[in-house]
Amino acid sequence: MACLSTSGRVVCGSRRQQTHKLLYQLFGSRPGYTAPSTATGLFSPPKVQQQAMRLCHGLSFSLGKDYPDLLQSSHKCSQTLQYSQSSKANLRQHSSVHTQQPAGPVREFQIDPYIILDDDLKYFYDDVRYLLKSGTSQPELDTIASYYFDGQGKALRPMVTMLMAKAINYHLNNESHQLVHKQRQIALFSEMVHSASLVHDDVIDQSDFRRGKPSVNALWNHKKVTMAGDYILSIASIMIARLRSDDVTIVLSQILTDLVQGEFMQLGSRETENERFAHYLTKTYRKTASLIANALKATAVIAQADDNVAEVAFQYGRNIGLAFQLVDDMLDFVSSTEQMGKPTAADLKLGLATAPVLFACEKYPELNPMVMRRFSEPGDVERAFELVHKSHGLEQTRFLAKKHCNEAIRLAQELTESPYQKGLQVVADLVINRMK
Repeated sequence: MACLSTSGRVVCGSRRQQTHKLLYQLFGSRPGYTAPSTATGLFSPPKVQQQAMRLCHGLSFSLGKDYPDLLQSSHKCSQTLQYSQSSKANLRQHSSVHTQQPAGPVREFQIDPYIILDDDLKYFYDDVRYLLKSGTSQPELDTIASYYFDGQGKALRPMVTMLMAKAINYHLNNESHQLVHKQRQIALFSEMVHSASLVHDDVIDQSDFRRGKPSVNALWNHKKVTMAGDYILSIASIMIARLRSDDVTIVLSQILTDLVQGEFMQLGSRETENERFAHYLTKTYRKTASLIANALKATAVIAQADDNVAEVAFQYGRNIGLAFQLVDDMLDFVSSTEQMGKPTAADLKLGLATAPVLFACEKYPELNPMVMRRFSEPGDVERAFELVHKSHGLEQTRFLAKKHCNEAIRLAQELTESPYQKGLQVVADLVINRMK
């Protein structure tokens, strides 16, 4: 059986065939569903068909075009397109899965979330770059804003957003092309806000390296980089405004509120020992988990799901987001710079006490004054790094992350069984087992 590639660049045929077989088993009885053909050999579709597919899956509009027209044209396009194997071959040309396949079966079904969502993700970064380019006449602004949309990220947020969207649509028996297209805008928003926060973080942290290449902060001056981050947020906000849903706008606006508050908590924390872990978890939710939780909730809101389903989506995203950050904090102590694509022990160097350090404080109280002075004295970073490895801090951090992943799996199981619901469970395993 094929497995997830650590580089995210390989799509294995046997895995695709099994996924399509499962799709047919679960969807085959539904009116209007036709299983994709897996017997067709590799071939190049006619040029016109290629263009039509790009128009359908991408964003065939400028910022001035009316949104309902876009939805109508997208719907018509989707009805006329036929599946072809060659159109799937570039599934991960613009997104990579930096994960490790867990040992043994993940769940009952071996599903690769990135394969069952290839129609939604294949042109994802192309579409973001198109939006950014269409909104400005300043070439340098476009270059800076587009810098992190090169397809080298994990694409976790849009992938999970679309998985939840389609799982909810199946649960509600509402799988219209127009609804999926709106939900894809929410997925675009989630990745654009995430990347904008990275741009701003690079300025705040004065980092020089991210995702295996020089950071924006190292290539352009702070003022231009800050404005580029703001520009990404503005274009993402315009896109969401075109959905014309006040409820969705309110939910997604909470993400920006939480991001700013989380950053302020990180910049000015001087809490006591008893308050530290609660402070850390609240900050982690606001800076990382809120984005995933509210993006997933927004997909439920726009599908007109009831409050219970919307809460399942929100809580699933919250747990996945917390687990993801806990694992990220753990990897900062155990992965190499080459694996992570950024310097390790970076949090300690920034003066941040993450979960492994806070757990280590229980065994080594000498860490407490280091935490209070934000590891600012010579030797603090090296000593704290050593004590974390001597303690059970890393194991305790992983245990807490696993608890959140198990809760996410339980929440996903409240939705009707489908490949997408199964995919949500697989995501939890990918998060806990990732190596970078």
